[in-house]
Amino acid sequence: MVWQILSALGAVVLGVGACAAYFYFSNKLLDIVLPAREGDDVFVASRNLRRRSIIRPWLFIGPALFLLLVYLVYPVVATLILSFYDRSGEQFVGGANYQWAFYDREFRQSIFNNILWLAVVPAACTFFGLVIAVMTDRIWWGNIAKSIVFMPMAISFVGASVIWKFIYEYRGGNDTQIGLLNAIVQMFGGTPEVWISVPFWNNFFLMIILIWIQTGFAMVILSAALRGIPEETIEAAVIDGANGWQIFWKIMVPQIWGTIAVVWTTITILVLKVFDIVLTMTNGQWDSMVLANLMFNWMFRGGGDSGRSAVIALIIMVAVMPIMVWNVRRANAQMKGH
Repeated sequence: MVWQILSALGAVVLGVGACAAYFYFSNKLLDIVLPAREGDDVFVASRNLRRRSIIRPWLFIGPALFLLLVYLVYPVVATLILSFYDRSGEQFVGGANYQWAFYDREFRQSIFNNILWLAVVPAACTFFGLVIAVMTDRIWWGNIAKSIVFMPMAISFVGASVIWKFIYEYRGGNDTQIGLLNAIVQMFGGTPEVWISVPFWNNFFLMIILIWIQTGFAMVILSAALRGIPEETIEAAVIDGANGWQIFWKIMVPQIWGTIAVVWTTITILVLKVFDIVLTMTNGQWDSMVLANLMFNWMFRGGGDSGRSAVIALIIMVAVMPIMVWNVRRANAQMKGH
């Protein structure tokens, strides 16, 4: 344990030191290569100063661009190429992998499940986050409530899934039900079920886990946005006779609509990549498979199939890209507005 802590601290120190050394010596080298000293020819000095001002920013963003090229651009190009090859990545098969995806039942089921997740999770997280943000701003123990709601954000998806596995736990025969949900059902005279094995509905039981985790994120962002609403607008609405419901929907929500959209799209991107919860809870069984898990199965199980897994990876990327572009454009528009 001590060795691991020392190794981590050493890595941090070396990493920060290496970055500082790179920036210091690269700028020194630039000044040496393109000098602009007193006594030098005025034309040469001014030319070197211009060149230094052009090159210097690239010294700062150069490492980031290099890493972006190596860890993002190259994998995308390699994945695109792999999608046209067979399972071993050696024989060219053209569009056969895309044709497989179109006709494969499990792939279509994964698309349907992803759409279901997209329709429910972002809306539920944003709605509950907004409601909790409004309610906790009106009570004296609101900060305590916010801390409790935000707490699941500190738990990994796998850890949260293990917690909810105990909630959905089923014991057969005459055994006492230790799962909270089945215990409640049994208490009211119902029949315990293996809830996560019920096709279609098990998707919603899995979605509850992600909603439980991400509602805290939505609440914190929306709570900050609500605090930025000018008090004058709310006071004017009260004077005009608006009730609480009208103030919420017609005064507060329109003023934070941009923040609501950002929260919605951020959670949407997360949903498109959901993997851990499904793997931990059902492993994709009982028609609960989503695209990320299907990609994982084709790539790393049953001998692996790099071609088909590459097709699924590209589809996930294509689905995420429009939302990312929209988020970036909106952020740029807001920056220009300020």
